[in-house]
Amino acid sequence: MPESRGRKGARQRAQRTSEVAPQTQSLPSNPSWYVPVMTGLMILGVLWVATFYISSGALPIGSIGYWNLGIGMGLIMVGFVMATRWR
Repeated sequence: MPESRGRKGARQRAQRTSEVAPQTQSLPSNPSWYVPVMTGLMILGVLWVATFYISSGALPIGSIGYWNLGIGMGLIMVGFVMATRWR
C-alpha cells in the first residue's frame, strides 16, 4: 500500500523538533539561611510597628518619633521582596 505524503512530513517535523528541543536550566535554590531571615525580617517589622503603637511612641526609639513606622514598614518590605525571590 502506498504511503501518504502527510506521514513523511510529520516524521520529518518530529525529528526536527526533537533535535531543536530547548534545554531547560534549573534555577539554583536559595541558601538554607534565606527563609529564616525572610520570615524574621517580616516578624521583626510587625513587632516594631506594634511596639511603637502599644507604647504610644515611647518605644522602640522614642526620639525619632514616627520614623519608627518607616523602620518597621521597611523591615516588612525587605522581607516581602525576599519572599518574591524565594525558590
